Amino acid sequence: MKQPLMERREALLLLAGGAAIAEGCAAEAKTTPRQPRSRRGGSDGRVVRNGRVKQGVALWPWTFKRKVPLENLLAQAAAMGLSSADMVPPQLWQRVRAAGLQVSVGLPLHGGAMSISKGINVRANHDGIVRAFEVMVPRAAAAKVPNLVCSFGNRQPKMSRDEAISNSVACLNRCKGSAEKHGVTLVLEILNSKRDHVGYIGDSSAYALEIIKAVASSHVKLLFDIYHAQVSEGDVTQTIKEQHAWIAHYQIAGNPGRHEIDDSQELNYPSILRAILATGYKGYVVHEFVPTKPDPIASLREAARICDV
Repeated sequence: MKQPLMERREALLLLAGGAAIAEGCAAEAKTTPRQPRSRRGGSDGRVVRNGRVKQGVALWPWTFKRKVPLENLLAQAAAMGLSSADMVPPQLWQRVRAAGLQVSVGLPLHGGAMSISKGINVRANHDGIVRAFEVMVPRAAAAKVPNLVCSFGNRQPKMSRDEAISNSVACLNRCKGSAEKHGVTLVLEILNSKRDHVGYIGDSSAYALEIIKAVASSHVKLLFDIYHAQVSEGDVTQTIKEQHAWIAHYQIAGNPGRHEIDDSQELNYPSILRAILATGYKGYVVHEFVPTKPDPIASLREAARICDV
């Protein structure tokens, strides 16, 4: 079975995977010679001029998939006018901030308690997940990381949808107190099960919102990945208009393929971003696409330009 993004964040959401990413980035930053500016991402200078959309970059597509040294990615992102970095393991939070960027979504790496497939829908996972958030929520608050990602998990044999929802609500009810106390939001992400994450149970906004509404906490919300939403459901702009009250964070990529945001893909991001701004959203919109062109930093610069509405 083809799994075009099988490495995606599964490696990051596991403790060992997150540590390996962090250590690999650190080693690469120390051992990779600084490249000439022309080799590190095309022309230098600020791309974001309007700044109405606070744009960011997810680390894994550039550092993990395209092997861009972390130091270069962070420096280029800041120089072009991006504001944040996403899906950042705690080992790298300080390095992101030192580069002048906000960590917009952190990874709650603690004891291997959670991964994309191992989530809140299974009661046997709950104690480990609760312990992970008990440790990571105060740590995120101290580091001024506003969001920590949380996984719905994979479907289980003989587990009904209603049971999965009930289990998920029970887990989040145990976690929300710490999140509310420390002002950190737990963001749950819809991932498509059609192409990239076969078996993932949180593949529709209806499923996600049934859980989030039942938990009824201002610090348990939705991470709305527009690429996944397009693959799973379509009707992106109308969904945003109807569900924005429960959305804490946005990620974006081109479809098909989760690649560049340019005229090779079907989503009209300037229009979508204007709709997001019209809801009053003040948070971050983060590029989480896997660049395919020879210069991955140039791809990020072009996406930033397109999304600067």
